[in-house]
Amino acid sequence: MLSARPIDRLLGIMARLRDPNGGCPWDLEQDFASIARYTIEEAYEVAEAIERADMGELKDELGDLLLQVVFHAQMAAEQGSFGFDDVAQAISDKMVRRHPHVFGDETQRAAGAVKERWEEIKAEERAAKGGGATSILDDVPLALPALSRAVKLQNRAARVGFDWPETRMVIEKLNEEMLELSEEIAKGGDADRLEDEMGDLLFVYANLARHLKIDPEAALRRANAKFRRRFGRIEEKLAAAGRRPEDSTLEEMDALWDEAKGEERR
Repeated sequence: MLSARPIDRLLGIMARLRDPNGGCPWDLEQDFASIARYTIEEAYEVAEAIERADMGELKDELGDLLLQVVFHAQMAAEQGSFGFDDVAQAISDKMVRRHPHVFGDETQRAAGAVKERWEEIKAEERAAKGGGATSILDDVPLALPALSRAVKLQNRAARVGFDWPETRMVIEKLNEEMLELSEEIAKGGDADRLEDEMGDLLFVYANLARHLKIDPEAALRRANAKFRRRFGRIEEKLAAAGRRPEDSTLEEMDALWDEAKGEERR
């Protein structure tokens, strides 16, 4: 007898875990909302494995992410909404529909990949969903990290011509927003005003990254890793001298930071 495909085995394991008769108590008490945060975390761990170029880790993390899809599909199947096969069918249909230059008739294939047609197809899909969606920004997910969502919103607006034509103009806007934040700080602005101005500044930073074709989330993760690495060297150097950061001055730690920075450049 042939063994089940790995995906069938995984689906069976999840069904067993969710079985009221002898399943896992923790898995049984979960719902879509409680699992959502784990789904997001697993997606980030996939991205981290890719950044490390660790294929072994990537395989494991993709498995963890696949488990999240299976978990959500199992819960949906239990309430009669849809199952895993429906999820696979839906994304397959979408990929075929959005790639007429690959899967379409001879005329569509001959036309090649046309960006405008891609947007038309997505607009048709939004209209088919109904609900009175009227904006091209309506289906940009709220749950995205703020920087990523800012870029997606800006990209959508840019597709209909709402964009600065030159990076220089984005930098000018960045300087303008920085000045407005500085003025608000000087005035002793309240927390709400400061948050508003800070948000404007970050939004333009995201736009600058977009114009430079840089993913701001990836850039910030890289900066976080750099900070963690260099501050770790400060801690190591202080520990070698029998000291801790809290026992040191800012000037001492700043000098050690410069040393750590110099070590990376060698």
